[in-house]
Amino acid sequence: MTTQSVATATGGLEPPVARVTAVSKRFGATQALRGVDLLVRAGEVHALVGRNGAGKSTLVSILTGLQGPDEGTVTFGGEPAPPLADRHAWQAVVACVYQKLTVIDDLTVAENLFLGRQSAAGHPVRWRELRERSADLLAEWEIDVDPRAFARTLTVEQRQLVEIARALSLGARFVILDEPTARLDAGGVERLFARIRRLQEQGVTFLFISHHLQEIFELCDTVTVFRDARHILSAPIAEVSRSRLVEAMTGEKATELVDTRPPPVPRDTPPVLEVDGLSAAGVPRVSFDVRPGEILGLAGGGGSGKFAVAESIVGLRRPTAGTVRVAGTQQRLGSVPASLAAGVGFVPQDRHAEGFVEGLSIAENLTMSVSSRLGRFGLVNPKARDRMAGELIRRLDVVPARPKQPAGDLSGGNQQKVVAGRALANDPRLLVLMAPTAGVDVRSKESLMDAATGAARGGAGVMVVSDDLDDLRYCHRVLVMFRGEIVRELEGTWDDQELVAAMEGVLVGAAAGDASEGVDPRDQ
Repeated sequence: MTTQSVATATGGLEPPVARVTAVSKRFGATQALRGVDLLVRAGEVHALVGRNGAGKSTLVSILTGLQGPDEGTVTFGGEPAPPLADRHAWQAVVACVYQKLTVIDDLTVAENLFLGRQSAAGHPVRWRELRERSADLLAEWEIDVDPRAFARTLTVEQRQLVEIARALSLGARFVILDEPTARLDAGGVERLFARIRRLQEQGVTFLFISHHLQEIFELCDTVTVFRDARHILSAPIAEVSRSRLVEAMTGEKATELVDTRPPPVPRDTPPVLEVDGLSAAGVPRVSFDVRPGEILGLAGGGGSGKFAVAESIVGLRRPTAGTVRVAGTQQRLGSVPASLAAGVGFVPQDRHAEGFVEGLSIAENLTMSVSSRLGRFGLVNPKARDRMAGELIRRLDVVPARPKQPAGDLSGGNQQKVVAGRALANDPRLLVLMAPTAGVDVRSKESLMDAATGAARGGAGVMVVSDDLDDLRYCHRVLVMFRGEIVRELEGTWDDQELVAAMEGVLVGAAAGDASEGVDPRDQ
C-alpha cells in the first residue's frame, strides 16, 4: 500500500485519514503536548515513536476523543473531530487497541465483539443470531477464533484480534495499535504483521506505537517522532536510518553498543540460586544455577516455559516438583512472602496485574516491600519512606520525580521503573526480571538494564527472562528453552542468529546435542 494519499474516483486526492494541527495539552504544571502535528494518510501504517513521557499517550487520548486539546485542531477525513460526548461518532472514525487489553474474561468472544450491541433496545438477546453475526464478522476479517469461546481461554494474540474485529465492526477504518507486540513472541509478531498487511489491503489505516525500532522498519511506511511533548520528525521510513531515529527520540547522537556487563564470575563460585529438577506447567524438568555477580539470561519463544520457571522461582506459581535454593537454603515453593524474606526481588511479566498499585503513590509502591524498615510498631515514617523513594527515583531516573504522585499517572516506562525500584529496595541477593523492557523506550531500557548490572556488580545474582535480544546482550550466559526444556547454553559472546535459531527450535536435536534431552547445563 502506497504511503501517498489514494486518488478518489473524481481524480482528486483523498484527505488524510487523520490530521492533528498545532495541538497543545496541559495537565496542571505539566505540558503534555506543545503544538504538535501529525498527518496519517489513507492506507498506510504510520509509526508514532518517542521516549516514555514524550506525549504519545496524551495524543492517543485526544485522537480517540477521551479528552479535547487545549489548542489546535483534529480532523478525520477532512471533517472536524466529533463532539467529545458523541461516543458513537468517535467509534465510527477511530478505534484503539491498547497494550492493556479491554476484552472481558468472563464473556464469550461473541459477547465481547458486540458488547452493548447484543440486541435492539428493549429486546432480549438472540444468542444464536449473535453467534452467527460474530462468526460472519470474524470470517470477513479472516480471524480464526471461535465466537463461543470465553475470552479467558484466548491467547494475548487472539485477544488483540478480537479487539481489532470489534473496532472494525463499529465502522472505524483507522485503528491505533498501542504497543501491540509487547507481550507477543516472535511467531506472534510475524502473524500480527501479516494480519496488519492484509487489513491494509482491505482499506484499513493504522497508527502503530512501538518501542521496538526494528518493528518500525519492518512494518511501517511513515514515522513520526515526539520528544519532550514536541513534534520532532515526520518522514517516510525509507528515508530514516536507525541512528537518525534514535537521535530524534533522545536528542543525542547514537553511540556504539558498549559491553557494560560486570566481569565474568569464576565457575567455582558458590551459587546464590540453585534450581534442581523443577517441573511446572509445560516444563517437565529443568536444573540450573546462578552465581553472585552473574547475569543469567533465560530465553525462549511462546510456549517455551521460561516464565513458568521464573514465576516458580519467585513464588508467583507453585511448581509440581523440584527444589529451589537461595543462598543454600531450600525455599518454600509457591510463596511470594517466603521468596522476599529469602532476599529475592523480582519484576513480574505483567506490571499491571502483579507489579504495582495504580492508586498508591510512587513512594508507596517503591517501598511497600520494605515498609517494616521504615518505622516502628507497624507505622511507616513518611519522611523515611520519601527519603528511600527519592533515592530509588534518582537511581532509576523516574519521571516525574514526585514521590507523592499516583503511580497510575505515570507513562508505561516509568511504571516499569517503579516496579524495578521496588524489587531493588530490599538489596536482593537474587533479582529476577521478567520481560523487563517490554513496552518501554530506548532510554528507559538503558536505565532498567543499568540497574540490573548495578545489582550484579553489588554481588546479587540476576536473571533476565526475555526474548528481547537487546536485554540478553547484558547477560554473561543465556539458557535457551524450547517446549519446556533447556536446549542450549550460550556464554560470553554469541551470534544473534544462533540465539534466535535456538529460541525457534532450529537447533533442537542437532547443534544443541545432548542439551536437547534436557541435560542439566551445569554438567556440560
